[in-house]
Amino acid sequence: MRFPAVRLLPVLVALLAACSDQQQTTTEQKASPSPPDTTTVRPVSPPAARPDTAAIHDVAAYLAGLSVSHGSALKSLAAQPAWQAYATDQAKSWTTYHTTRTAKIEAWATSELDSVRAASPIIFYPFSGPDFLNVTTMFPASKTYVLMGLEPVGAEPDQATLENPKLFPALKASLWSVLNFSFFRTNDMAVELNSKKPDTNTLSKANSIVKTAERTNQRLNIGGVVPLLLLFAARTDHQVEALRYVQLTPEGQLTAADSASVQKPSLNVVPGVELKLRSKTGEEKTVVYLSADLSDWKLAQTKEVALKYVRSLGPLTTYIKSATYLMHKSYFSKVRNLILERSAYILQDDSGIAMKYFKPADWQFTYYGTYKRPINLFARQYQPALTAAYTDKTNPPRPLPFGTGYNWRQNDSNLLLAHRRQPIQP
Repeated sequence: MRFPAVRLLPVLVALLAACSDQQQTTTEQKASPSPPDTTTVRPVSPPAARPDTAAIHDVAAYLAGLSVSHGSALKSLAAQPAWQAYATDQAKSWTTYHTTRTAKIEAWATSELDSVRAASPIIFYPFSGPDFLNVTTMFPASKTYVLMGLEPVGAEPDQATLENPKLFPALKASLWSVLNFSFFRTNDMAVELNSKKPDTNTLSKANSIVKTAERTNQRLNIGGVVPLLLLFAARTDHQVEALRYVQLTPEGQLTAADSASVQKPSLNVVPGVELKLRSKTGEEKTVVYLSADLSDWKLAQTKEVALKYVRSLGPLTTYIKSATYLMHKSYFSKVRNLILERSAYILQDDSGIAMKYFKPADWQFTYYGTYKRPINLFARQYQPALTAAYTDKTNPPRPLPFGTGYNWRQNDSNLLLAHRRQPIQP
């Protein structure tokens, strides 16, 4: 899970609370139970349709450093020197990213996941934060992507935010680690990254971003995942056609919600956002992000509406990356069991579901890359079973030509593809 762009260093703490690793907040999502909230989720009238469906995509393009439409209200802002400099910088960063990561992932997945992709209309990506970038690169033909994380939903940036010159260093800082290491990271992980001694160019780039933020006293709070979801949609060649705020009913169904209630949800409410996209080849896609604590105690508090929603989707392909090993824990059993029950395929790094929870009779495994001990921050989650699997000379692991997860270097990373042997029962 899916380092994990956003709280780069203390100076960037106030940027976007986004981490694919679920932030290790509340000590790995353990927190003292709050008093029960009896607030009832009430459906609200859907927001009025936008008169100009291009407007939301122009916001996405503007955030991504891409050209807005000719008649866009943002045309004058995009002509400003600050945005022009940001767009030039982003063009360089994304060109490098696509060369070093996207092309390798696409080539590998086309070869290794061809049949998986064909059987994966719905992708479940728990502990993801706003990481639409990696999941759509891995599964570009899927129709529905369900992302879940602790990060707040946030909102489409208003005019004042779009005009704020601090927006661009904030976005740049938010993107830095996901573009360089494939996942969002927390402050705790910054120490671990430095202990791994990244190459001089990468470290120099990090220091430059931090110093720029310090010089400008950068404290702009992007507010949630919405701006990055929009940005990633635009940068992965999707047209953003609609955005609506949602929440889950007690039955686990999506219903429209107003922006205010999503910004400050009641304790027992699971808020979210839904994007309607169109790919460059014309396919319609839906991206749902839900701000949901997936620990057992919190799921009980919210009457498991997040799990009810996932069950309603039918058979899944589950993608797990940089998930801070939460499902190794006993108190994440409910989401772990749901994934094992409802997934036809699971593609994960070693931070996902521990091998001890898979029943070998139910699953066929394909190992990719290299398994080494977890980084020091997660040293206790070492799995001898994976070491045995990766050193089995009768069934050697297959190559993984790109880095992913916390051991982010290409020759240190691993992925496991688990394929259910029998069809999922209705």
